[in-house]
Amino acid sequence: MPPPRPRPVDPPTEVIPRVEDDYDDDDYYDDDEYYDDEPPAKDTPPPDSLGRKAVRGVGEALITMGLVVLLFVVYEVYVTDLLSAEKQQDATAALDSEWSSNVVTPPPADPNRKSQLNLIEGKAFAKMYIPVFGNDWKFSVVEGTTDKHLEIGPGHYKDTAQPGEAGNFSIAGHRVGKGAPFNDLDLLQSCNSIVVQTQTQWFVYRVLPMSNEVAGWASNPKSKEAACAGVAPLSTTFGEAYSKTVGQEIVVPTQGEVIAPVPHQVGAAVPADKQAKLLTLTTCHPRFSDKQRLIVHAIETKSYPVADGFVPPEMTEG
Repeated sequence: MPPPRPRPVDPPTEVIPRVEDDYDDDDYYDDDEYYDDEPPAKDTPPPDSLGRKAVRGVGEALITMGLVVLLFVVYEVYVTDLLSAEKQQDATAALDSEWSSNVVTPPPADPNRKSQLNLIEGKAFAKMYIPVFGNDWKFSVVEGTTDKHLEIGPGHYKDTAQPGEAGNFSIAGHRVGKGAPFNDLDLLQSCNSIVVQTQTQWFVYRVLPMSNEVAGWASNPKSKEAACAGVAPLSTTFGEAYSKTVGQEIVVPTQGEVIAPVPHQVGAAVPADKQAKLLTLTTCHPRFSDKQRLIVHAIETKSYPVADGFVPPEMTEG
């Protein structure tokens, strides 16, 4: 039997030495290939130029100015209306209290005599109604035409005629804001009534013919209407001194002669007994501007004594 063959000796197992990490995480990710799929870093915006800063500053200034103007308009149109409404209510309440407590004095027999109203600056002395503007259009008229006075309501030009007196009873009022009593003054037409009430009398004034109606007034069908009784071009009844006095006109602020006793005739020698009993209303024109003045002239056509429960029929003309 042959001897066993010797078994081969296995070589010793080779142990692969461990490779020590000699880099940190940051170094590992320095491989450019790793970042191939990463989005590129955003570019840093360049610093603002002087021109860009200037444009931005102007834009912000304009926005601020626009907001200031808007707030001012809101204040003038709405807030001042509320404030003036309160002042008007106070003035009316004071006038009603005065009328109820005072002894009524009969009106003078002479129609050319002053009615002897107690005119105190800043206080109401009469009430005014324009029926065509609706039943809710009514304002107490105060003495004086300064800004402070007109914040209360329509103001009487001092030294002009009193209600029902020969001459020119003249009243100013705001058209926008501060109650805006004369906002729609341009809508008045010839023969529309304007009623003024004092403690003892009702006075009915009617708007005169407009400039385009004067020439053909006599043949105008409107002149035959009941509302136009007593209304005619003033030059036909009071002479040429009144030839420029029409129902409505637009003038510049310096033309104060429109509230003269005989409008447009400052210093003209027209005797009191020859003067018409006029009412003149003035306001700014156009709206939101004071470059011009809108003027409305009216003439007294009727008067009634104040009596309990009596209301002039003209008050129903709507």
